[in-house]
Amino acid sequence: MRNAIEFEVYGNYALFTDPLTKLGGEKLSYQVPTYQAIKGIVESIYWKPTLIMIVDEIRVMNAIRMESKGIRPIEYGGGNTLANYTYLKDVRYQVRAHFEFNLNRPDLAHDRNEHKHHNILKRSLKAGGRRDIFLGARECQGYVEPCEFGSGDGFYDGYGEIHLGNMVHGINYPDETGRDQMEVRLWIPKMKDGYIKFDRPEDCPQVRVISEMKPKHFDENNVESVDDLFAQMEGGEAL
Repeated sequence: MRNAIEFEVYGNYALFTDPLTKLGGEKLSYQVPTYQAIKGIVESIYWKPTLIMIVDEIRVMNAIRMESKGIRPIEYGGGNTLANYTYLKDVRYQVRAHFEFNLNRPDLAHDRNEHKHHNILKRSLKAGGRRDIFLGARECQGYVEPCEFGSGDGFYDGYGEIHLGNMVHGINYPDETGRDQMEVRLWIPKMKDGYIKFDRPEDCPQVRVISEMKPKHFDENNVESVDDLFAQMEGGEAL
């Protein structure tokens, strides 16, 4: 697929939760990452408002295992409390994703150089990403490296179908939908032989409005052009 990357992401722990449970209390990870969590990892590798990152498919490489820990998170009113967080343990996923231009950003039409964006994306992946990689929570450090999607042995090879129930798919932001509101998407995924093919965001069957929201303003003053960034790379500056 054009503009695509394939990579592995892995780490000791992961915490992929329903965003509605982010504020305090006990936390329990989903069995597999949400579309939004993987999209966030792709955007940590490389992102600009000119682009929309689309996650096509993931492959779960390791057995799904969980471990609970006693955590003392800081309360919003001050002080600490005691809570149990249940993490996924020893996670490894293969990911296939690509980018498309954000047509809701006509003000950034001058930044739509497909060849340069794709080359920066691939180089950023080889460097381990332009920002830190987190597996659902900041305490869960992750790492990325290029791979051939589908290569190697996975724990769920030949396992058949596993139905994962109703899950959050992701969040719709005004920048990517053209609607002045934040929305949450829900879907019912299934994993077959370790593979999960994601619905595109606009194809999700359930969408709920969370709040009114305006898109963030971007222009040439707060967005570095792809031409300048590509020139920096050619000049040998680090990603």
